[in-house]
Amino acid sequence: ISKYYVQVSSGINAEYGGTRLFISRYTALIERQNAENIEDPSPDVLRQAVINCRQHEAFLKVLLNDVVVATDQVNSLERDLRSVLIQLQNTIQSKTAVPTNQVYPKFISLAKIWTGFQDEMVLLSVISNIQANLEPFTKSHKEVLPDTLLQPLLTGLILRTDDERIAETSGLTERVEHAPHFKNLEFLFPETTRNFSQLPLQYKGFCGYSIAVHDRLLIPGNPLIGVLRYKDHFFCFTSKEAAVKFAADPDRFIAHIADAAKRSPELIQLLELHMQFSTITPYGKSAEPGHMIEKPLTKRDSGIQTEVHPIESHIDPDYEWNEWEMRRKAVKLANLRTRITHSVQTDLSNFRRNNASQVYLPRGKETQTKREKGTSVPKPSVFIAGLRGCKTSTTEAYKVDLTLDVNTHNDICD
Repeated sequence: ISKYYVQVSSGINAEYGGTRLFISRYTALIERQNAENIEDPSPDVLRQAVINCRQHEAFLKVLLNDVVVATDQVNSLERDLRSVLIQLQNTIQSKTAVPTNQVYPKFISLAKIWTGFQDEMVLLSVISNIQANLEPFTKSHKEVLPDTLLQPLLTGLILRTDDERIAETSGLTERVEHAPHFKNLEFLFPETTRNFSQLPLQYKGFCGYSIAVHDRLLIPGNPLIGVLRYKDHFFCFTSKEAAVKFAADPDRFIAHIADAAKRSPELIQLLELHMQFSTITPYGKSAEPGHMIEKPLTKRDSGIQTEVHPIESHIDPDYEWNEWEMRRKAVKLANLRTRITHSVQTDLSNFRRNNASQVYLPRGKETQTKREKGTSVPKPSVFIAGLRGCKTSTTEAYKVDLTLDVNTHNDICD
């Protein structure tokens, strides 16, 4: 794994050196165009190429840092592996049987170390894939500005890398210590500032004066010249003159840089201009990786509905709001503590008790005989004849008894 990391690190370093070479070429051509007022090749194309190379350089720096951290982690895992193997060898030696409580913890440590090596292999694969995926984005400026076009233009030009530019302006004479004093401004130096190397430099350490005056030209500033502190922001510059001119009117140069970022939106992420573009969130804080999403809106229309009586009503009949009434009751209760309760029972108090009694209700009783017997009587039937239909002048009525005895009646019914 260490050998693979060395190979990946060598490849990234080689690509990083090539990118810095392109940056020095394009920067020298832009400086020549600014000095001699030449527009061949297109100044905008050169500036876009510099921005593209600076982006590639920033990504390669991140990959190199990851490789360094991963290499240290691999070395630490190798040391732990050797230590655990030595402990296992001392524990087992030539024994035919070893207690599990002595061997198992060491095997568990070996498993954890092996898992760590696998994670580092995955990280190595991810870094290699990222490096390969970055290559197509670097071909655009190579196709637009091929070597056949650049070689005649670079004749006679001195190519300076970023380190060489910083070394040229690191002398004491280049400092702005003797520059005129500006109101509400302060220049910081390593001798007078604690943790000077850890100051959060604005524009990722690039010179703000060069970005504003030379139209998006990205050149790293030299903090040793003096770091300008303005509104709790820290700016570094490429020269003493640039620092003095920027300090004369910082707001104007900051506005020019914002306008330049509007023409080249990729500068917003590269220079971390999120404070000036509040609707854009930093790339590392975006919800979806691979998208520079807009900052979500914090205002929107909303509605809410509540219950008529969200809290249940509770009426306490013994509630008393008057403090003096409460004191009166308290005094009354206090007086009761000194009183004795007496009870007397009289002859009539017996009738004041609640009495209850229980009785047995009468029960229903039926009897049944062994045989059933009944009697029937004749039904009397009388007919009075002679009341109608008589031809005589006088009515003669007589009574006819039609009553039948019981036996005759039963025979007729049968």
